[in-house]
Amino acid sequence: MTALKIDFVSDIACPWCAVGLGALEKALSNLDGKVKADLHFQPFELNPTMGPEGQDITEHITQKYGISEAQAEANRAVIRERGAALGFTFSGTNANGGGRSRTYNTFDAHRLLHWAHTVGADKQKALKEGLFKAYFTEGESPASRDVLIKVAQFAGLDPVRAAEILDSDEFAMEVRESEQFYQSQGIHSVPAVIINDRHLISGGQPVEVFEQALRQIAQASA
Repeated sequence: MTALKIDFVSDIACPWCAVGLGALEKALSNLDGKVKADLHFQPFELNPTMGPEGQDITEHITQKYGISEAQAEANRAVIRERGAALGFTFSGTNANGGGRSRTYNTFDAHRLLHWAHTVGADKQKALKEGLFKAYFTEGESPASRDVLIKVAQFAGLDPVRAAEILDSDEFAMEVRESEQFYQSQGIHSVPAVIINDRHLISGGQPVEVFEQALRQIAQASA
């Protein structure tokens, strides 16, 4: 079995990141026994200057990318289809699943994710998946202190400690340093999957693309 270090650079507010993670996990499952993944979730903010109240998602998408509401909905339909094929549900009324809902700043979520990794990689993964579900499936705000504490507890983390972190600026410097590092490495869109600090797979690729790349990298690393 070949061990691979995988840095998954992403944002909670990025629907393609949820799709990409699902596809990556499926690819790793298909390679069970051949590849052992050391998975790390790294921070990236799509909306670093957004206020805590967030912004209507359709308004935000049309302004940011210069597309029409119809084009935005067509894009969301593709995302919902890709998610469903991987067993992930994008709600019809959530932040990116359709309807008039909101997108948010995710800095506090990234601070909790950084802390979770210090507790254990399994806890960080559980928190990441829980945050995606809370936002995209259940339509909850990842900028909400109560939501973040609840998801942390569901992930097996100490809710009291999570509250302490959210009520302070703990891990803020570490998150900003990580964000700046990956931007300095040319990462300006997510998801970005970096394997063994050398190989980059960009975007929410299909399972087959991840599987082929992982297989080739594992064979070359063996």
